[in-house]
Amino acid sequence: MVYVLYTYGVRLSSATDEGDDDETMATRAARHETQRTPLDRERVLRAAVALADERGIESLSMRKLGQELGVEAMSLYNHVANKEDILTGMVDVVSGEFAGPTIGVDWRSALRDSAISAHEVLLRHPWACALGESRSQAGPARMGYLESVVRTMLDGGFSIELAYQANMTLDSYIYGFTLQEVSWPNPPADFPQLADAFIRRLEPDEYPSLIRMAEMVAGPDFDPSADYERGLDLILDSLERLLAASR
Repeated sequence: MVYVLYTYGVRLSSATDEGDDDETMATRAARHETQRTPLDRERVLRAAVALADERGIESLSMRKLGQELGVEAMSLYNHVANKEDILTGMVDVVSGEFAGPTIGVDWRSALRDSAISAHEVLLRHPWACALGESRSQAGPARMGYLESVVRTMLDGGFSIELAYQANMTLDSYIYGFTLQEVSWPNPPADFPQLADAFIRRLEPDEYPSLIRMAEMVAGPDFDPSADYERGLDLILDSLERLLAASR
């Protein structure tokens, strides 16, 4: 039943059987089209990513993935070794969405834009941070991304030692910040109210510094959406100083 509310009252109407039949036919047609598309490894992995995005990584199973693809679960083993292979492949699919550093621009701008892209991609796939950090092997997309980052540093004048430390620091920041962000139970819009409540719980004589910080967060000029880029700029500023001092 479909309820339609008008300004002058409420009208009750029923969806027609014909409409239901059309929807059923469309669903069947889409499933039939899915079944006709040849199955390969990339299609399996992309379907797994879509399933995790929609229902969470904990919902992923060979049976459910087979249902999404319109095949029996056993058919998946023609393209992937096991569920662990799927999880590793999913991480690489997500890494393939990162925009690598742009060639031909200064190293700082290139690394900054690339790190922002990685953060945005990981926010679209909130399960990927923890899963990516749990993998013992990196796939070709992940390796290609890291190669482009390190190459940008070396082309910018970094020593191999400084490039190593810089890469480790940037990568830890990208994944660590984003993991904390996607794990936080409250949206950034709630930060001012949360900061006010935090202040009320603290003894001023015992935690004066924390109170000052919370007051800043609760203030009208604070923008939590800029936190990632502010922290990123702190890292890049430090790298810039270290690079200048090494020359």
